[in-house]
Amino acid sequence: MKQENDSSAEGIRRSAERMQRARDERGFSPLRGIGVFGMIGWSIAVPTVVGAFLGVWLDRLVPQSFSWPIALILAGIVIGIMVAASWVSKEVGNGGDSRVEGSERKNGDIKSGGDDK
Repeated sequence: MKQENDSSAEGIRRSAERMQRARDERGFSPLRGIGVFGMIGWSIAVPTVVGAFLGVWLDRLVPQSFSWPIALILAGIVIGIMVAASWVSKEVGNGGDSRVEGSERKNGDIKSGGDDK
């Protein structure tokens, strides 16, 4: 009976280690790549469209010698590119694992900023 309990405990331990390794060493996923492209696209598209609508509204409210929609579309593109670049740099900085925020990743280990002596 003791032998049976040891083998089931060993099996559970191996299964838990396998699951932890799978979480830590995430491989490439085509769906993850599509998600990244979507995130970058929306990061640029939303500020651009908001700039266009705001520009049309301002053009009616405060007419100027320049075109408000064009100016604010360009501003929206610039803001969107900055947001997308920031998001990509965060993804690259933590190894693509969005669960790790505010932590430092060194030599494959996650250091949580606490006192590790």
